[in-house]
Amino acid sequence: MAARHLRTRRFSSPAAIAATAAVGVALAVGGTVGAVRLTSAEPPAGPVAVQTPPSTPAATSAAPSPTASASPSASLSPSPKATASPKASRTQAASRSKARTASPSPTAKKTSSPKVVDSGSCGASFYAEGQMTANGETFDPNALTAAHKTLPFNTKVRVTNPDNGKSVVVRINDRGPFIEGRCLDLSRAAFATIAATGLGHVNVRYEVLG
Repeated sequence: MAARHLRTRRFSSPAAIAATAAVGVALAVGGTVGAVRLTSAEPPAGPVAVQTPPSTPAATSAAPSPTASASPSASLSPSPKATASPKASRTQAASRSKARTASPSPTAKKTSSPKVVDSGSCGASFYAEGQMTANGETFDPNALTAAHKTLPFNTKVRVTNPDNGKSVVVRINDRGPFIEGRCLDLSRAAFATIAATGLGHVNVRYEVLG
C-alpha cells in the first residue's frame, strides 16, 4: 500500500485567520455559557449537617466485652450481693405469742370410803326360805341382803369374818334373827361370801355405814 501523506493546511490569508479566531471564540463562549447554566440549575448550597461517628469510649462501653461474654461463669453465676435477698422476719401471731402452759392432767376422782357410824361383834346366821321380807319385798336368797332387829331398812352394813378376813356389804330389808346371841341373819349368798354355808352360823364383826 502506498503511504498516505498528511498535509497540514496553513492559512496565511488574513480572512482565514479571522475565521479561525471566531470559531475559537464561539467555542469558548459556548462552553462558558453551558457551564453557567449547569451551575445555575443546581440548588443553592446550604449548611451541611456533618454526622460525627460516636466516640471510641462510648462504642467501647456499649459493645459487650468479649471476655465477659465468653466466660460462662460471669453470665451464669451472679454475684452474691446481687442475689442475696433480705431474710423475711416471721411475725408471731397474737394468739401464738402467749406463753404456753401445760394443761392440767385430769385427776382421778377420789372415792371416799363410807363413814362408819356404828360397829360391834355378834353371831350371824343365814336363811334361804322364800317369803316376804319386813319391808314388803320378796326375799331373794341370791341377793346380798340381811335381817336386823332395829336398823332402818336399806341401811348398808359391812360384815367381816375375822377368821379369814373376808367381808361383804349387805342391805337391811328384813327383821330378825330372833335367837339370842345373833344380831344378823344373812341371805344365803351373803353368808357364802364370808364362810361355808355348812357352818350354819359364825361370829362376825359388823360396821354400820352411813
